[in-house]
Amino acid sequence: MSATLPDLLPDLRADLHALAGEHGVTGAVLAFTAGSTGDAEVAAAATGVLNTRTGQPVTTGSLFQIGSITKAWTASLVLQLVGEGRLDLDQTAQSVLPGLALPEPVTIRQLLAHTGGFEGDVFADTGRGDDAVEKLVALLGDVPQLSPPGAIWSYNNAGYVVLGRVVEVLRGLPFNAALRAHLIGPLGLTHTATSADEAILYGTAVGHAAGEPVSTWSLMRSNDPAGASLAMTAGDLLTFARAHLADGARVLPAKLARTMREPQVALPDLGRPSSWGLGWEVQEWAGGTVVGHDGSTPGQAATLKLVPEAGVAAVLLTNGGDPDPLVAELLTPVLGRLAGISAPPPVKPPVPPLPFDVGRYAGRYVSEVTAWEVAGDAEGRLWVTVTPLGAMAEHGAPQTFELARLRGDTFVFAQGRGGTHAAVAFVGDDDGRARYLHTGRLNVRDPLRGPSGRTVG
Repeated sequence: MSATLPDLLPDLRADLHALAGEHGVTGAVLAFTAGSTGDAEVAAAATGVLNTRTGQPVTTGSLFQIGSITKAWTASLVLQLVGEGRLDLDQTAQSVLPGLALPEPVTIRQLLAHTGGFEGDVFADTGRGDDAVEKLVALLGDVPQLSPPGAIWSYNNAGYVVLGRVVEVLRGLPFNAALRAHLIGPLGLTHTATSADEAILYGTAVGHAAGEPVSTWSLMRSNDPAGASLAMTAGDLLTFARAHLADGARVLPAKLARTMREPQVALPDLGRPSSWGLGWEVQEWAGGTVVGHDGSTPGQAATLKLVPEAGVAAVLLTNGGDPDPLVAELLTPVLGRLAGISAPPPVKPPVPPLPFDVGRYAGRYVSEVTAWEVAGDAEGRLWVTVTPLGAMAEHGAPQTFELARLRGDTFVFAQGRGGTHAAVAFVGDDDGRARYLHTGRLNVRDPLRGPSGRTVG
């Protein structure tokens, strides 16, 4: 390591407090770990409040939701079954779930790597019972197939719900009970909650929007394997991370823990080189490989990054405001100093602007939850209007942004947020026009129909 935690700790609290205040972050915990499982050092800092109505301060022992970081836990449960010889990565999910009515056969590996190709944002409240996941999986027969299985990476929440159901069937346990029996318990975690009923027993963060508590604490239980309600302290999340830094100690065979970190599919050019393993995003930084996951739930956001070669991990948990500057200006450089590596520079719109063919990109691209209207103007600029659809329609109004060409078919938002410019990619070709707008998820040029005959959007 090029720096030690004691070297960094004195400034950590002050920097976190200052940045959180500057960017309207209601509350945050930032924590780092370095070293082997037995003698690991931990440094953690906290700032802000858990709930603006109560004013209860955030501590390093507060619980926050981790959102889609849960997918790394779900993947770990699946790989445990592989290690026991009860599951094979290249068998189909349908072989375990005969009633699964997805448009195409899809393998466990494809689900883990987000290459199933079917519409992945399926949010339905199927109740709070132990059958919530099973009920959602039963609804997937009507989802459209957007691309052939294995062909294109596209982030897929529903795929992880299917994986959660595979765990339920093979373990004979509801998903959250399997989490507790096979990960939470073996890791010795004492401040982890799988539901609001459990979280209320601790000092737990409430999500915020525009400085006010959101109206619901978590997403529906049907999406728990994808990241609906799992909450924990930064310390418990770092314990999970250290198990993976130690190649699965206590929870996974070493070979399979390493397999989770092996790239399975390259992502489209979304501004930075990246690939996906089995439950982890894999990024190449200067000097080393970083694996991790981000997560978000109503009014909360979380980031987990691991540097396996250096034995270092970092966690940021927040409950309101813009967390991106805290990641870019604090977590990323501190992690880099600890591990002796450096992140790729953030992308920015080229100056002068790069030319582009409006006809290739203009059009309406849709998914189950978002419509993207792309159009040029008289001055030769490209604009996109983003409209929430379906289950997301009540969570926001349409917004319009300018896009600037970065390279090839990749564009960035001309106006940055928190010093970063998010990227999108136009993918595929239909007689000279892009077939998809890739935002991390495939959005299909309207009115392409899937095998189900349904028009997306």
